[in-house]
Amino acid sequence: MKLQPTQTAAGGQQAKKTGTKGAARQKVLAFASLILLILVFSLLSGNFFRFDNLVGIMLSTAVIGVLALGSTFVIITGGIDLSVGTVMTFSSVMAGVFITYWNGPVWLGVIGGILAGSLCGLVSGLMIAKMKIPPFIATLAVMMITKGLSLIISGTKPIYFTDKPLFNQLTMGSIPGLEIPNAVWIFLISSVIAGFILTKTIVGRYNFALGSNEEAARLSGVNTVFWKVVIYVMTGTFSGIAGIMMASRLNSAQPALGSGYELEAIAAVVIGGTSLSGGMGTILGTVIGALIMSVLTNGLRILSVAQEWQTVIVGLVIILAVYMDILRRRKNKS
Repeated sequence: MKLQPTQTAAGGQQAKKTGTKGAARQKVLAFASLILLILVFSLLSGNFFRFDNLVGIMLSTAVIGVLALGSTFVIITGGIDLSVGTVMTFSSVMAGVFITYWNGPVWLGVIGGILAGSLCGLVSGLMIAKMKIPPFIATLAVMMITKGLSLIISGTKPIYFTDKPLFNQLTMGSIPGLEIPNAVWIFLISSVIAGFILTKTIVGRYNFALGSNEEAARLSGVNTVFWKVVIYVMTGTFSGIAGIMMASRLNSAQPALGSGYELEAIAAVVIGGTSLSGGMGTILGTVIGALIMSVLTNGLRILSVAQEWQTVIVGLVIILAVYMDILRRRKNKS
């Protein structure tokens, strides 16, 4: 039975409202946790609540934050994208090809790098939506392919942008009069755009509909294959932006980077209240989740906690966030 278009819109809106309402509770809890972390680290160390350290936290949040923005869309559909970290690296290497190898202008390298990320998202989306390959397997394959291509194209060596100082200024420069790196502004602007797409556009509405009940969305006339591909392309595009930011910040494309970034991005999304089962999540929650990860890592480093213990503590926080998601789903079912 095919449902009417009006039912499609109503279903999508209802799914979005339900998802946003559920994620809002987790978002409030995550924000309270962020404030608590800042207070605790500020009391334990006088070096924490300093302007230069806070700017450093925002700077370290920027790349992971942009990756997490893209991951939010995919996770709301109930999917997963394990390739965002290596797609980020592949995008930075492609920017190096355009700018350093071919001596092209910076703007061409930026656009080429971002489009490379979009192309990777398109490949993942087609495999998942059209070929029906499980997201875990499809994005794992793209992760391995892009990791290998980055090493092959670069010859396993970093690609430097030292002849194009403008490229480094894209993220490490700042607006005159403000001592905040451009990378932070790029992250904030990307967050606003992602939030607008998720809450005010048809993409966001179908995003929630796919995550809440994909079969119901399909029966009501939604082209689920098309919209799922669109969402993976968006995730790839955000990975491309993160790749440009990373390359600009390091002033080089490091082909060996990328592995592990996808887990940090997913952790930020889950901590921010997006459900791994789909149908629930907000962009603001993801921003808060990314900040929690950065504040926690920075605070532990300032307190001279050993690196291995930092990893253990971050892992425990992720387990706690996922367990709370499970409890929330049980409560919703009951």
